[in-house]
Amino acid sequence: MQPGEEIESLVDELEQIVSEGKVPFGGGGQKRIVDAQEVYEILDEIRRVFPQEFADARRIVKEEGETLDRAQQQADAIIADAQQQAMILAGDQEVVRIAQQQADDIRDQASQYERDTRYNAEEYADTVLAHLEDNLKSLTSSVGRVRQTLDENSGPRNQTNNVPW
Repeated sequence: MQPGEEIESLVDELEQIVSEGKVPFGGGGQKRIVDAQEVYEILDEIRRVFPQEFADARRIVKEEGETLDRAQQQADAIIADAQQQAMILAGDQEVVRIAQQQADDIRDQASQYERDTRYNAEEYADTVLAHLEDNLKSLTSSVGRVRQTLDENSGPRNQTNNVPW
């Protein structure tokens, strides 16, 4: 039997006694004659049952409250876990973003280093070639002067000496 059903049954029985009570002589409207002993027995039974049913109802309400508290704690734990997972994922995404940014920075630095190195190498090569060109011009000029000096000092060529070079 559910809590409250027994009391409800006793109240129904009390109501039936009143409704079946005899109407007093002369009408009396809402008044009825009932067996007082029968009514007192039902009231005593209600008093006896009521504390137990009241205690049962309080126990059920308490258990429901405890169940709701446990459910709330589980919900809070699930939410906290989900938030922690979200933070970890966000942190992982942040780590990936930072790593990607660092990789981009390193790639940019490497590209800049390559451009700088190529420019410096080309500039160095141009400087070396310019010096070489100057040296070759100087050497060519010196060779030209030496030949001229040889020509001036040797006189006409191939007259008496047949020496192959």
